[in-house]
Amino acid sequence: MDLNNILSQLETADGEDIDKLLQQYNRENSHTFAFEQKEEALRSKLCQSVLTVLGRQVQPSCQKTCLETLRILSRDKRVLAPVATREGMLILGGMARLHVGEEGGDTNEKSCQEDAQSEEEERVVVEALKCLCNVVYNSPAAQQVSVDVQLAHGLCASLRTARTWHHEVGLFTLRLLFLLSALRPDVRAVLRRECHALRLLSEVLEHTLDVRWVGPYEAARPDPQALPMPAQDNERAMEALKALFNLTLSYTGGEEDDHQFRLIAAILRHLLMLKTETEDKTEEAHSHAVNLLNNLPVSCLDVLIDLPVQGGQEKYGGKNMDAVQKLLDFMEKRIDKGSNYKEGLTPVLSLLTEGSRYHREIRRYIKAQVLPPLKDVKIRPEIGTTTRNKLVRLMTHVDMGVKQTAAEFLFVLCKESVDNLLKYTGYGNAAGLLVARGLLAGGRGETQYSEDEDSDTEEYKTAKPFINPITGHVEEPMPNPIEEMTEEQKECEAQKLVNMFDMLSRQNVIRPMGVRPDGTLAPLEETLCDPHEDNSESDSD
Repeated sequence: MDLNNILSQLETADGEDIDKLLQQYNRENSHTFAFEQKEEALRSKLCQSVLTVLGRQVQPSCQKTCLETLRILSRDKRVLAPVATREGMLILGGMARLHVGEEGGDTNEKSCQEDAQSEEEERVVVEALKCLCNVVYNSPAAQQVSVDVQLAHGLCASLRTARTWHHEVGLFTLRLLFLLSALRPDVRAVLRRECHALRLLSEVLEHTLDVRWVGPYEAARPDPQALPMPAQDNERAMEALKALFNLTLSYTGGEEDDHQFRLIAAILRHLLMLKTETEDKTEEAHSHAVNLLNNLPVSCLDVLIDLPVQGGQEKYGGKNMDAVQKLLDFMEKRIDKGSNYKEGLTPVLSLLTEGSRYHREIRRYIKAQVLPPLKDVKIRPEIGTTTRNKLVRLMTHVDMGVKQTAAEFLFVLCKESVDNLLKYTGYGNAAGLLVARGLLAGGRGETQYSEDEDSDTEEYKTAKPFINPITGHVEEPMPNPIEEMTEEQKECEAQKLVNMFDMLSRQNVIRPMGVRPDGTLAPLEETLCDPHEDNSESDSD
């Protein structure tokens, strides 16, 4: 449709004609995401005209059509100036049944999103929320106006009515809260302090996931025969988790937040035990749970294993390791995917590392699963299909972050003992971690661990003298290449080797390094002691 024609008709048409006119435009552009630049000014005028119509008293059907048009137009960030104003945001906020403006912080008992009187009015609320999501995402000016009109307060007032939400109203309310907290870090403190968003979002999750408490931080075990979590509930839960992630990012909280953090950890444990309608959706839910657990204080992770009502395993101090096993299963799935390790794998590795570092029972359980006592040492540690083999392979990954995270995980499982780590990985695979930690000369990390010792199998004790410490396995004897050489030939080969090293060093291809007393690498000349320097001040006999 010609935009000039639409604009001219909008000036004089009544509500019914506007509805028909814009419906045709919406049908033609419902799948349009890239717009022609030459019509940019006309589309901006259309935004203003639609807002003018919404500011009048028109029927819900016309409101819905106008909002659909505005949603399509809001895909183009270059035409949002008329919407990204106080007037524009207040109109959209009103259509979405959010209390915004000067009284945005008022959280009286009146529902911000009252039950719609008809399905059509509910569609108006949903379309307005969708428009707000697009506008806030695409326009920094709209983000600032959202702060000015206290949109965050309106959203949190809506969270208080979550039990009465229809699905899409809840979904896009949560998504808008996620976007606002992601794009405006300054709003996060307001949401936490003034709006109590951590508590409200936790309550949304409790209701959505059907959490039934049997103890202070213990939810009832989901019925194994129960149907999977419905797709709509899962969608809303994911948006709530993403918003909680933003609010807890780099936030340590205080004593008053400890209860809320532990409550969130307990809800996330419940989520880890649930299944959704597809494996992919279950994995996505577990991924969001892992990301959020990483933000919580590590001291709260005991909630994952301390279940007095359900009980646990005697050999792990009566702790319940079901959630930890779910995290290990998730980790292995992400390893087996073989791609996107940085975003997909490192969060769960970091979570398991910190959990193992500060919770003895978690470390002991994971160690038993990942690094069981060694028996067969004839195969290199990076070769094979066990979890240990997969993690050792990651220790030499091309991505520095992935490599360091995998190595740190195994190091913590070995109680930060260099000798124990080398036993499972070999020196070659562990060299990067040891250099970074300044532990090339051996020793331990800084964390203090319990004194319980790991016992070696008889097979390992027998093979230990024959294990190559560099590769970490027993190697077949190799023929000696210089066995049949004369002494003169050996000297000649040695001199060739010296000359090659000298040439590479002079060309700065390699640099001779040594190990300082503290275990860190340094240029060789810095690590060699000069005997003359030591005795320069002493008198000669």
